[in-house]
Amino acid sequence: MSDYSKLEKCLGYQFKNKDLIIEALTHKSLKKPYNNERLEFLGDAVLNLIVGEYLYLNFPTSNEGELSKIRASLVNETGFTKLANEIRLGDYIYISTAEERNKGRTKASILSDAFEAIMGAIYLESGLEVLKPIILNLLRSTYDKINLDVLFSDYKTALQEITQAQFGSIPEYRIEGSYGPDHKKEFEVSIWIDGVKYGQAKGKSKKLAQQAVAKIAIDKFKEIN
Repeated sequence: MSDYSKLEKCLGYQFKNKDLIIEALTHKSLKKPYNNERLEFLGDAVLNLIVGEYLYLNFPTSNEGELSKIRASLVNETGFTKLANEIRLGDYIYISTAEERNKGRTKASILSDAFEAIMGAIYLESGLEVLKPIILNLLRSTYDKINLDVLFSDYKTALQEITQAQFGSIPEYRIEGSYGPDHKKEFEVSIWIDGVKYGQAKGKSKKLAQQAVAKIAIDKFKEIN
């Protein structure tokens, strides 16, 4: 049996049932009678709940839309991959030889799924109150600050890299309008790439609106590709 003591130390949790951690770390490519897909399903649900509760309690002035945006920025493949890398999860996963050759240990999809599965396994064994501080400690150690500005900061840069590679151009952001009094103004911005409109979004500042619409465009590119 592998030594999971370093992983458990990073998590601040020791598994009582070692079969559970093995299942959580086993990718479907290994063709075992078990894999981590069911635990991943469970982990996704409890992560949504824990992060949702954290945001509700810590952002009392944010509305439902803002809370949803922040949660969506944390509870996704990219966010879970960051958390997985924080505990070096790639060192422990079980994958097939083919996936090993394809650098599966660094693939976002595999790391993200394994992270969800590990969290699902802890929840299954010890419940929500034990899992909650583990998740929150990981979030705090991974992100210097949790808010819309910080979490959306990479979308414009990421999109520009995509459009330069595919079209040889950069996105154009157009202000479609602004609403409300000066102290509570909201901006609406559209995004155009190579002459085509890819989306429109609102934000409390031009910067936030641009970041939000850049994310919409990135999501569309992911669907196309």
